[in-house]
Amino acid sequence: MTEAVVDYPQCRITPLRMLKPDSAELLLNGIVEISGIRRMTINGPNLPRTVPYGPARGKPNPNSNRKFITVGGSEFELHVQVGTIILEVLDDEVIEKIRALCDRFFTKFPYQLQTGKKYMKTQPTVADYAKYGPNADLRMLGLTDPRNKEGPVIIQGR
Repeated sequence: MTEAVVDYPQCRITPLRMLKPDSAELLLNGIVEISGIRRMTINGPNLPRTVPYGPARGKPNPNSNRKFITVGGSEFELHVQVGTIILEVLDDEVIEKIRALCDRFFTKFPYQLQTGKKYMKTQPTVADYAKYGPNADLRMLGLTDPRNKEGPVIIQGR
C-alpha cells in the first residue's frame, strides 16, 4: 500500500548577494523560530577544505566563510557560502511569516522570495534510495548529496 503524497507549499529565498556566515546564522535562527517549517536546505558554492585542482591541489584552502555556526541549538560547519535557502512549509501563512522576517532582515540589499511546489523533490530519487534505503525518512527526500560522506544536519524547529 502506498501513502498519498501531500504537496506542501515551498519557497525559495534568494538574496542579491551571498551571505557571510554571521549573516546566515542570524537569518537561519530567525527562520527556525517560525513554526510550520517541515524541511529546509541551504545551497551555494562549495567551500572545500583543500584545493580541489591546479598546482596547489590537496593543499589547505583557507576560507574565512567556512565557519561553524549555531542554528536552533545545533552547531555545524558551513560547507557552502549561503546563496539560496529553500523551505517546505505546512501552509501559505508560514510563507507570509517568512516574507515578513526577510523584509526585516534584508535592509541593505534586496532579496527574492519565490513560491511554488518545484524547489524540493517530493518523491524518492535513486540517490535517496542508495543512501537511505527503501524505508527512508520522507523528510529527507531530494536533500541527498550522494558524494557527501557526512550525514545531513538535522535541526529540530518548533
